[in-house]
Amino acid sequence: MKRALSFVLIISMLSILLAACGSDSSGDKDGSEGASASEQDSKKAVLVLPEKIGVNPFFVQMDEGFKKAGEEFGIEVKTIESTDPAAFEQNLRAAVAEDYDLIMTATFQAEDALTKVAAENPQKSFAIVDTVIDLPNVRSVGFKEYEGAYLLGAAAGLATKTNIVGMIAAQDIPLIKKYTEGFREGLTSVNPDAKFLINYAGGFNDVAKAKELAIVQADQGADFIAGASAVGDLGVFEAAKEKGFYTSGQDTDRTVEDPEHIVLSQLKSTDSVAYEELKAFANGSFEFGYVSYGLKEDGVGLTFVTRDSESPLSPFIGQEVVDKVKAIRDQIVSGEIVVTDPLQSN
Repeated sequence: MKRALSFVLIISMLSILLAACGSDSSGDKDGSEGASASEQDSKKAVLVLPEKIGVNPFFVQMDEGFKKAGEEFGIEVKTIESTDPAAFEQNLRAAVAEDYDLIMTATFQAEDALTKVAAENPQKSFAIVDTVIDLPNVRSVGFKEYEGAYLLGAAAGLATKTNIVGMIAAQDIPLIKKYTEGFREGLTSVNPDAKFLINYAGGFNDVAKAKELAIVQADQGADFIAGASAVGDLGVFEAAKEKGFYTSGQDTDRTVEDPEHIVLSQLKSTDSVAYEELKAFANGSFEFGYVSYGLKEDGVGLTFVTRDSESPLSPFIGQEVVDKVKAIRDQIVSGEIVVTDPLQSN
């Protein structure tokens, strides 16, 4: 019996020892490999903005698209807002120091600081939206504003009752021609007899000058006057209330501010751009260089045509006009209509 009992005890101890060894071995293996894979797969991206988000709807949309992509594609994301140019450069440098895999920003306000920081950190990946920086480690994302402007011009040409439409633009510079010439091309495509009035406010912030010029155009018979003067558009909106003409905004849906007079908005879908760029970064298709988003990529558009609005559709525009402009949108996306890029036409 003693021998039998000893044999049972030995077998039991061996079983316990083998089980313990097997458990420890598999646990160490799974834990170390799991942590390694997680570390390799995890990515971090930061959106560093040159101003506070609440000041400009352009950045509000961008932040929303950035965070949505981060959540959907498993990227750790963070947004950093800046109070002034000095703080912006400091925030870029902080993002580099915190070793983010992708550092994204936007607009001409960011050009100088990003050019400096990106050049000093060639091993880091950067992206900038709505302007171009020619560096090998920067992805520059632009917009085909002329395609959105084409739709706006077509809508104005179909809706006008006086056959006179206008635009108050910021400055007579190449960048703004993407708005003015796109609008003109869309207008004449549907209404070659319409008269197009255009004036320049001389800058991006002159509300009083933009208002003055809009009143002049209204006195010349324009029943629709598009705003394309950035902050100056506020002056165009004020003039529309006083003189009773119809107008449009830029970048985001400005119709919500005064649906009676601001009846359309030419859109820049910064949410779609931020989402798609982060998606590309997540799946490995992100490339440096320049890319441009148009109607096909949902980078630009027009309220009621490419995106719904909280505002009611103005009777001045009407559903019939919207339907016709939607058909034009489809022709541009399919390539049947090719809108001229004024920056490439010379």
